This record gives sequence, C-alpha cells and structure tokens, in this order.
Amino acid sequence: MTTEGEKTTAPAGSARRALVGRLSWGLADQAASSMTNFAVGIYVARSLGVTAFGVFSLAWVTYGLVLNVSRGLATDPLVVRFSGVPEASWRGAVARASGTALAVGAALGAVSVLIGFGLGGGAGSAFVCLGVVLPGLLLQDTWRFAFFAAGAGRKAFVNDVVWGVALVPALVVAARVGSVAAFLLAWGGSAAVAAAYGCLQSGIRPRSAGAGTWLREHRDLGSRYLVENVSNSGAGQLRAYGLGAIVGVGAVGTVRGAELLLGPFLAVLMGLSLVTVAEAARVLKRAPHRMRAFCLLLGGGQAAAALLWGGALLLVPDRAGAFVLGGVWGAASALIVPVTLGVAGAGLGTGAAAGLRALGAARRSLRAQLFASACYVGGGLGGAVVAGTVGSAWGVAAATLCGSALWWLQLRSALREHHRNSTPEARTS
Repeated sequence: MTTEGEKTTAPAGSARRALVGRLSWGLADQAASSMTNFAVGIYVARSLGVTAFGVFSLAWVTYGLVLNVSRGLATDPLVVRFSGVPEASWRGAVARASGTALAVGAALGAVSVLIGFGLGGGAGSAFVCLGVVLPGLLLQDTWRFAFFAAGAGRKAFVNDVVWGVALVPALVVAARVGSVAAFLLAWGGSAAVAAAYGCLQSGIRPRSAGAGTWLREHRDLGSRYLVENVSNSGAGQLRAYGLGAIVGVGAVGTVRGAELLLGPFLAVLMGLSLVTVAEAARVLKRAPHRMRAFCLLLGGGQAAAALLWGGALLLVPDRAGAFVLGGVWGAASALIVPVTLGVAGAGLGTGAAAGLRALGAARRSLRAQLFASACYVGGGLGGAVVAGTVGSAWGVAAATLCGSALWWLQLRSALREHHRNSTPEARTS
C-alpha cells in the first residue's frame, strides 16, 4: 500500500529525473557544439598562423553579432513562450521562428557580401564567404533552440553530431586550399548540411513568409532581446576591431587563441539560453520558490568549472600547447589567467540572465546587458591602451565580474516583483 508521502515523492522524483535528463542532453549537445567550434579554431590557427587567424577571428566575431540578432528576434521569444507547450502550437511557432532566422541570415549575409567586396583582399574574401554561409548557420542554430523548447534535447545533440561529421572532410579540403575563405566555407557549408537535416528531424519547413507575423506578435520581447543580444556581441566586435587598431591584427588572433583554450566553456556561454532558459521557465511554472537556487547552482557551477579548467591549462607544457595552437600558443598562454577569470565571471552571470529571461523581465535584463557591454568595451580597450594585449585581457576580466554583479542584483529585484505579483492579497472575513 502506498502512503500519501510516497505519492507526493514519486512525482517529485520523476520530475527531477526528467530535469536531469534534459540537462544531460543539453550538456551533450553543448559538448558536440564546442568540439565543432574548437576543431575549426585549432585547425585554422595551426594551418594559417597568427595574422590569418586574426582575420578569421574578425569574421568569427561578426558571425557572433549576426547570430545574436537572429536569437533576439527569432529563437529567444520561441524559448520563452513556447517551452513545454502543446505540439501543434510548438510546430507553428517553430515554422515562423526558423523562417525569421533564415530571413535574417539572408539579409545580413547580403550586407556581409557587399562589405567584403568593398574591403577586397583576404579580409574581403573572408566576409564574402561569411555572408554566403550565414543562412545555413542561423537555421542550424534555430533547430537546436526549437528542440530544447520541446524537451527533445537528444535531437539537438544528433543535429550537432551531424554537423561535426560533415565538418571533417570539409576541413581536410579547406586545409589543402589553405585560406581563411576556404575554412569559412567548410565551417558554414557543413552547418548547412545539419540545417537541412534539422528539417527532416522536425518535419517542419521554415516559413520566411511568416517572419513579419512572428516579429509583430513578439515585438515586446524581441525588440528588447535584440538590443540586449546585439550589445553583447557588438561589444565583442568593438573590442576586437579596437584591439586590432590599437595593438594590431595579430593581437586579435592572440586573444582568440587564449579563448580557444577555454573553448568548451565559451561555447556553452554563447548558447547557454539554449537549455537553461527553457529549464528556468519550467522551474518558474512548477516550483517558483526554487528559481533563485536553480540560477545560483547554474551560474556557480559554470564559474567553478571554468576556474578548474583554467587551472589545468596553467599546467600544460609549452610543447603540448604549441602542438595544439602552433605559433599562436606562445602569446596566448600569457593570457590564460585573465581570460579564465573573465569566463568564470561570465559563467556566474549567466545563471542570473537565465532567470531574468524566464521571468520575462526584458527591461531588467536589457539594463544589465547594456551595463555589462559598456564595461566590456571600456575595460578591453582601456586595458589595451595601457598595457597592450595583456592589459586588454585583464580589463575584460574586471569588467565581466562587475557586469555579473549587476545581473544578480537585477534578478533579485525581479524575483521580489514576481513574488509580490503572484501572492494573493490577504482577505478578511
């Protein structure tokens, strides 16, 4: 005979197992995505040297900017409003959101191509190729968000594995060509293969004609998330371009090389909302009193993992580092400590950011992101003026920790507001 206590415990245990399962698939998916990005960066660094790697890094941060435009307009509203909804509602939303991502990729890809033709040379060809592959890259990213919103993290993982498998022969061909443009086409072309496979996995065809409807329906969230995301990636782009102007393009490659050493955590941070916003939304619906602890566990766990990884990197022999990064290792290894602290600070802040997204507190999250981005640019460029590449890395580390503090202050205020609004007023008889 089952007691009352056992009845209440079983569903709780089942819910915990489901949560662990979804997060496990999220970690597996991020690991696959991290390995793909890490492999591309390492291959380019070893094959082309620090200057060409700097050009590749400029194209990379530009992709990050476009990716965050797509996420702000298409996939962030999808995750916030269509996580755990009935399948029919989810399918309609995914068709419009993926169509929006394709439209963004086509429009901004055309801009990138025009900029590339205007620049000319190696940098110009890199931006032309980036523009060509942007639609496939953005669509592949959208499928990952869509699958996690539906609680089907396994499909997102399989999609990233398909990308990784397609990338292997593409990188071999690119290495024979030996140019930044070839590596960009290999990276983006293999993403397009995974994007096409995502259509088969979901049975959904992106509806670019529904982009206008999607943008109107979710304008309240999309407009703020767009500004928030663009300020985030735009800060990275400004820092990269400014560092190249102040110190030189090689400095951009050096910083990117140091970031590659912490690549698994940076890739997780870049797409963290893929898993955590959907899970935070579920926690908010089912156990809102656990939201603060969930966000703290999420952010604290990432910060601790980044510190452990950075500590391990300090023990890597120079010979092993040179084997991985080639000529980039010597300068990049001097940045391990500040870059690790910056990643740890960012990891701590992402816990609060996920909570604010789940609460729909777009105004508060925008305020925190704008402050964090201003600190990032100011710290990165101010440090570069004072002490070159190393000074820029330390400036970014300090700025990231300051930004993380504001994220948590905003989450605390948002949770208080949510508690007041959801608590019914006391009645007297």
